[in-house]
Amino acid sequence: MASTELHDETHLKVLRLLQGTPRMNQREVSEALGVSLGKVNFCLQALVDKGLIKVKRFRKSQNKLAYAYLLTPSGIAEKSALTARFLKRKMAEYEHLQAEIAALQLEVNGEQASELGKS
Repeated sequence: MASTELHDETHLKVLRLLQGTPRMNQREVSEALGVSLGKVNFCLQALVDKGLIKVKRFRKSQNKLAYAYLLTPSGIAEKSALTARFLKRKMAEYEHLQAEIAALQLEVNGEQASELGKS
């Protein structure tokens, strides 16, 4: 997978997760996605820099590090575009796998027929 596709997939996963649960902390995002805390931090910073999410801090919170990561209108639009590209790529992979499976089945069936002919 190309580096850009990997970043796009990570960004999409983060955007989808935060859209549903904006008050997750970075550690929770890291655990939910199975990626390092550093990668989550880097990804969130990139999304903020691109204007796709904004960070809201809760001043009255007992936990002074309580934040919400909110998708901006641009973030919602980018999430849709990323989803469309991801779906297109996965459909192409699926079609490729179907063709590969069909070829392998023909190969196995041909070898089985050949073995039966030898008996």
